[in-house]
Amino acid sequence: MKNDAIGVFDSGMGGLTTVKELNALLPKENIIYFGDTARIPYGSRSSETVMQYAKEDVAFLRTHAVKMIIAACGTVSSIVGEQPFVTDLPFTGVVIPAVKAACDITTNKKIGVIGTPTTVKSGSYERAIRKCCPDIVVTAKACPLFVHLVENGYTDFNNPVTRLVAEEYLEPVRKAGVDTLILGCTHYPVIKDIIADYMGPNVHLISPGVEAAKYARNCLTEKNLLADRIEKGENIYYVSDSTEMFIENAGNFLHQDVDGKVFRCSL
Repeated sequence: MKNDAIGVFDSGMGGLTTVKELNALLPKENIIYFGDTARIPYGSRSSETVMQYAKEDVAFLRTHAVKMIIAACGTVSSIVGEQPFVTDLPFTGVVIPAVKAACDITTNKKIGVIGTPTTVKSGSYERAIRKCCPDIVVTAKACPLFVHLVENGYTDFNNPVTRLVAEEYLEPVRKAGVDTLILGCTHYPVIKDIIADYMGPNVHLISPGVEAAKYARNCLTEKNLLADRIEKGENIYYVSDSTEMFIENAGNFLHQDVDGKVFRCSL
């Protein structure tokens, strides 16, 4: 089982930010990634629909030999909450790892959270933060257009459209005086430079995908499940829509060309 893959899924390509970090932290691990690109975005769906999609995504990953599953999707993680529906394998979403990192970093006890409408409406980050540290003030803001902008390549630091949208979304969060901002969707780190520029140098940005990868490393280490192969691990990608579009845009998340096989599949 040590040399089974880590299964990662997301509604689209945002979860590739987690894959990128896993490759850096655990280079000997095989990773199987499923991006449900045919049904993106999850963030505007009902909780019931998101849960159904998530179960189908997990079922697909389970058709492969996986030793851990990561829900690298802020919306899924928010809906699943602290009661995961995967109980026989190590499992994590992105909410709890990000919240722990944010609570450790904040000094003025003011944390901002940006995410999809479904994520923000669920209140998952606020609940997790207050459970971790009850006296922290949370300011949450839905940023629905960010996913579409990132998926369509509007990621350049000087892109006027993305910068205008960021200014409108982030103004109330900045005015709240937060010193830590959780990027509550794994797409958002792709435009973190734009977000950081608007928020200012004194605001720490937390990438849930990165924190989930760190959690995975610690979890597999504790359970003695780290791969013991000598050679470098490989990535295999599955998507529910066009492989060509995936390959074309994946570099925005991986910061390099796709380094593995890409297949189209149906659920």
